[in-house]
Amino acid sequence: MLILLRSPGLSSQLTQISHDPTGIPGDDNLQSMLVGTIMRKIKSRTWKKQRYFKLQDDCMTIWYKSKKAGNSHSTCQTWQELAGQGEQLTRRPDTEAAGSPDLLRASGDEESRVHGAGTPHPGQPSTPTRQRQGPANVERYKCEVLLHIHHDQGVPTRPSASRDNHHAYPGGVSVSDVEAIREGHQSEVLLSIADEFPADRCFTLVFRGRRGNLDLVAESAEEAQSWIRGIRKLMENLENMGERERLDQWISDWFRKADKNNDGRMNFREVRDLLKMMNVDMNEHHAHRLFTMADRSQSGTLEDDEFVLFYKMLTQREDVLRVFQQYSLDGQTLSQSDLEDFLRDGQLEGDDVQQHAEALIQRYEPSDTAKLLNALTFDGFLMYLGSPEGSIFNPRWQEIFQDMSQPLCHYFISSSHNTYLMEDQLRGQSSVEGYIRALSRGCRCVEVDCWDGANGEPIVYHGHTFTSRILFKDVVTAVGNYAFKVSEYPVILSMENHCSVEQQRVMARHLNQILGNKLLKSTLDGKAAVGLPSPEDLKGKILLKAKKLGGLEESFSGTADDSQTGEVTDDDEAEMDEDNVRQSVRHRGKKKSKQRLSKELSDCVVYCKSVHFSNFKHSHIHSKFYEVASFTESKARRHLRDTGAEFVHHNCRQLTRVYPSGFRTDSSNFNPQEMWNAGCQIVALNFQTAGEGMDLNDGMFRQNGGCGYVLKPGFMRDAEKTFDPETPQKQDGYQPVALTIQVISGQQLPKVNIKEDSIVDPLVRVEIYGVPLDQNRQETRYIDNNGFNPVWYDTLRFTVHAPELAMVRFVVEDYDKTSKNDFVGQYTLPLRCMQQGYRHIHLLSKDGTSIPPSSLFVHIRIAEIE
Repeated sequence: MLILLRSPGLSSQLTQISHDPTGIPGDDNLQSMLVGTIMRKIKSRTWKKQRYFKLQDDCMTIWYKSKKAGNSHSTCQTWQELAGQGEQLTRRPDTEAAGSPDLLRASGDEESRVHGAGTPHPGQPSTPTRQRQGPANVERYKCEVLLHIHHDQGVPTRPSASRDNHHAYPGGVSVSDVEAIREGHQSEVLLSIADEFPADRCFTLVFRGRRGNLDLVAESAEEAQSWIRGIRKLMENLENMGERERLDQWISDWFRKADKNNDGRMNFREVRDLLKMMNVDMNEHHAHRLFTMADRSQSGTLEDDEFVLFYKMLTQREDVLRVFQQYSLDGQTLSQSDLEDFLRDGQLEGDDVQQHAEALIQRYEPSDTAKLLNALTFDGFLMYLGSPEGSIFNPRWQEIFQDMSQPLCHYFISSSHNTYLMEDQLRGQSSVEGYIRALSRGCRCVEVDCWDGANGEPIVYHGHTFTSRILFKDVVTAVGNYAFKVSEYPVILSMENHCSVEQQRVMARHLNQILGNKLLKSTLDGKAAVGLPSPEDLKGKILLKAKKLGGLEESFSGTADDSQTGEVTDDDEAEMDEDNVRQSVRHRGKKKSKQRLSKELSDCVVYCKSVHFSNFKHSHIHSKFYEVASFTESKARRHLRDTGAEFVHHNCRQLTRVYPSGFRTDSSNFNPQEMWNAGCQIVALNFQTAGEGMDLNDGMFRQNGGCGYVLKPGFMRDAEKTFDPETPQKQDGYQPVALTIQVISGQQLPKVNIKEDSIVDPLVRVEIYGVPLDQNRQETRYIDNNGFNPVWYDTLRFTVHAPELAMVRFVVEDYDKTSKNDFVGQYTLPLRCMQQGYRHIHLLSKDGTSIPPSSLFVHIRIAEIE
């Protein structure tokens, strides 16, 4: 039985690929972009090159070109190709050849260069280039895709050459990769040329993930605004697309990729190449049969609706159809009664299924006739399961749903380590962009390492290394500008202070002048406090975590020292990692060194005084609620292993910060779950480094509106209760659950190998992170040569003893029997945020960005164990 999802209007979309997807053909900004303009691309104060930017006729692609007269070929290559090749080219400003193409690197603001003749510049690695014949009726250009505005697979893909090897449709960047457009001097690069180009001509394209920004200067303020408004309009329209429109757009993109000679139709050879691009390993006989069935005109090619029919036959969801027919009495529709049965038995919903069924029909059913009959067709059923409401993450938990009025120490807080670094800790670049990106991801605690700088201005960098240096005042400005754009809840500025008293006073002045009322300078009510305030109380406030002269009580008792400086021990900050432990051993027996601290900077610290930690017994007797201890990951593990229950109890009363080992010079991350198990609130990670650690962090803080604060479980907030992560079964109210996951199928998994004939052999691994007893992982079998629509129906079962703390990570890998499996995609979320029933999991890249329409289809069941 073949049920096709109709796509009215798509045939005309395919007939003329150059349609206007925005639906506003008269938009002046887009018309201006279609004409094109000269703008300067800025990479540094000395690198400012003019480029010709033009929105292509399809209203989906923006190219920029550097003219080279007399050249009959153009070399086009995208950042994705470079990423796929695993090569990083470097450019030397003094060796730029006129007309060579500008290639965006996958990360950082620097660019790679490929010589026009295919020969590398001196000192550069040799890199193969692809020669392409430019259209005969236009001037020859060296060119590069800057921005491809459509929903594609978002993976490194080498553009396929056509039969004559002179034309290819290059891959691009989905608009979902563009996070924002900043106007004016809103980047370090543009700030450096502020004296040369006015702010109203400057703007920055900011990409999601860890890719570098693109800084541009228009010839006039009017042109800058035209491009800013035009790109924002395209982004806005794509973000507002419904599921049907997104699907139409995706089909249109595949048609364009397959139609290599741009004649508006596909022959069988192009179809065969299309299947390889789509990760489909299909025998030629079956592929030709589908082609013939779709070729209703018997022309030997597919046009318009014929391609739509071919695509629908190719993507028929037999797995979803199987579920649909299981609950449909007539096999054609789900009556309201059928749908209620599905919600109750299939989706395991316990709420009012009648009301929910009515809402689903009205929301997702495309047929007006079916709506009148209170029925859901297969089309509507498929749209529901593909929507956010049908995803594994419960939409109700994506809003702020937790109590935000409890003390700060009762929350896990999204936290960054060495926030200024964009790369490694030895030679990496320091940038205010690190703060902007972290804060834009909902991070609520950022770190600043401060040192004496030239001309009396404090600087920020990783001390005693070759990392670059930035001004402290620029960091404070960035924090002030971006602290509350994503979340209105408080930001903690964790300061490591290595400055002289004179420059400490400069730091205090910058904090006060730049942050103004945002900086918390006293207790909220102006009276002596007895406990930490709540995130709700501290909305819009920035708190400084640093050393402080005396205690908070002295400010109200009249016993505070009026002197302008004072001494604190060097280890108050407890920033002792394995690197300087060795140094401290050499000085064992010597008196602890002292540091002079200015009163002005000390007065900026209120609720977060950095202190040295002795032991839990000493802390229980002497510590104050506003004192914060910091631990390296290894020291925190020792406490967790030896005195786990005391560690949890300590974190009921005050804040604790845990940060990566000093041995992690590559800026890698530890597993934050270990520290959350102890109730540690400020678990600081290297946000610039993708991988398991950041996947867990993103998954944890995806809930509660992404505000950066997650309320800890009740047994971690009640000082009267005892919880030891090593023995969760001993806690009061212990209730384990059985988690059953049936991995049914996958859809349009991205290719991970650049070779055209390579097809993914996918397997799915489900990983449970939580208390030690819950740590577990199981995986499905792998499916040979099918990344397009693999089917497993494999069931994985887990027992979870502390479900309140458990995180679930779904990982898709390309199986390789001779080497390590390649990463394909992942999705991580808290167990408590999972919806039961038949759900889609929309996969994310290693960078944490979406890769539509790649997904898994699963069935989830969570049951309490008696």
